[in-house]
Amino acid sequence: MLLDGKNGLIIGVANKHSIAWAIAQSAAGQGAQLIFNYQNERLRENVEELVASMPGAKAFPCDVGNDAEIAALMEQVQKEFGMLDFLVHSVAFAPREELTGQFVNTTRQGFATALDVSAYSLVAVTKAALPLMSNGGSVVTLTYLGAERVVPHYNVMGVAKAALEATVRYLAHDLGPKNIRVNAISAGPIKTLAARGVSGISKMVDHHRQFAPLRRATEQGEVGDTALFLVSPLGRGITGEVIYVDGGYHILGSLASVE
Repeated sequence: MLLDGKNGLIIGVANKHSIAWAIAQSAAGQGAQLIFNYQNERLRENVEELVASMPGAKAFPCDVGNDAEIAALMEQVQKEFGMLDFLVHSVAFAPREELTGQFVNTTRQGFATALDVSAYSLVAVTKAALPLMSNGGSVVTLTYLGAERVVPHYNVMGVAKAALEATVRYLAHDLGPKNIRVNAISAGPIKTLAARGVSGISKMVDHHRQFAPLRRATEQGEVGDTALFLVSPLGRGITGEVIYVDGGYHILGSLASVE
């Protein structure tokens, strides 16, 4: 029971296919007590139904684009737990129209939205959680290979994920003296609710299955177990890193391009 007696906040569960839910299952399976957010009323029922299946877990409203809602969520975490041992940030968004066509046509507003929700929100929720992590802790976020290589149709999300990865490094530097570790997991393409906004996601998954060294698509559970490692004492010496959970796909050369 690697996380027995530990408290975690999972931000970003939308439904049972969410990577954040897989992380929650791995953490709860090792004894963690968890709190979740739901972005809005549309997602509330899905999240609360999942949370009801996890003993002791609770869910509260929070849109990470709203600082007041983030503060309110942390107040709920304090009331329930008193302190926080780990935080999982699994949030990304760009307007659907920005994920088709050419990146050069990205709008100013679309760019700002993608960077705010997908990258700055990690800063916002981490800062808000700091008073609850006085004994140290771990922060994990989710990124993708499109942060460092051109992936057709990923467009502005690739730029947002690049900003997210840089954010991880700067936060790791700032928070290391407080014994708070900050890392990212770069997962292979997975058909989640958020990923459906990327044109050609099914082809990306099929291509990954065909060419990744392990010759299979990335599974949510693989990402969940890696996050478990990072938030547990087993990952105590790791911070500022991007860990790939993609069956080795990221090591490939020109073969890795997909149209």
